[in-house]
Amino acid sequence: MKRWSTIRKMQAGRRMLAFSLVLGCAAALGAQVSSYGDKAAGTNSGDQLPTVLQKVQVTQRLNAQLPLDAQFVDETGAPVTLGKYFDGKHPAIVSLVYYNCPMLCSEEMDGLVSALLMVHLTPGKDFQIVVVSIDPSETPELAAKKKAFYVKRYGHPETADGWHFLTGQRPAIDAMADATGFGYVRVPGPDGKLSQYAHASSIEIATPQGKLAQYYLGLEYSSKDVLLGLIDASGNKIGSPVANILTYCYHYDPQTNKHSLIVARVVQLGGIATVLSLGSFMFVMFRRDIKHDHDDDNAGGTDEG
Repeated sequence: MKRWSTIRKMQAGRRMLAFSLVLGCAAALGAQVSSYGDKAAGTNSGDQLPTVLQKVQVTQRLNAQLPLDAQFVDETGAPVTLGKYFDGKHPAIVSLVYYNCPMLCSEEMDGLVSALLMVHLTPGKDFQIVVVSIDPSETPELAAKKKAFYVKRYGHPETADGWHFLTGQRPAIDAMADATGFGYVRVPGPDGKLSQYAHASSIEIATPQGKLAQYYLGLEYSSKDVLLGLIDASGNKIGSPVANILTYCYHYDPQTNKHSLIVARVVQLGGIATVLSLGSFMFVMFRRDIKHDHDDDNAGGTDEG
């Protein structure tokens, strides 16, 4: 009898531990949702995006032609057309950012550099990197500083000729944004002036002829995917759409003096799914333990007899 009593105590302890774990996960999820909710400004009903983000999307326009005749200025101050970076032989990684972005753009570029460190191809030799500012007020001097920063972070100064940081005026910027499906909206900065931009994060790979071959969304990019994307694009192969899970930079919070990322929907849904799965598992385990208790009681009764 002592043996059965000990087993039942162990099972009860296991149930309590599991139940506490489920409650802990649920509590953590609730706290996380609350924290993210604090970051979301603007009208947000249910799963609907805040109003300002309705126009801030990335529409994947695979096989669309980039505006190769669009006129920009490179980081040296020289006028260039976008077509300069498409020689018909090598693909290019394209990204729309703005250099004074207080948060998201630098994280996007950090993610790109991290991925490229594991891609065994050489910028300037095997592919080009073309970064275009969506802010017409930004200057070649600022673009040059950004280029120097990311080439240094990449750790291969000999590849500098493969990195291109462009600035331009609204017609060329809009042509680039329209071609790539990159939506953005001007928003107030800390001074209340419309000096910043709400936008999502993405990079694109284009074929040697300047056609969009692949999109990568978010802030972290798989080096394997980027490598395969560059190889496919070099053969003029157009990829498939990817899951449209976006990370946004749009809200300036004067209380925290910083911008906020909107990733709450993805995190909330993932957390809910985890709790539900764990809860279902615990329910099955509880039922099995109850059945075992019943069987054990019967066995114990037989031993006593």
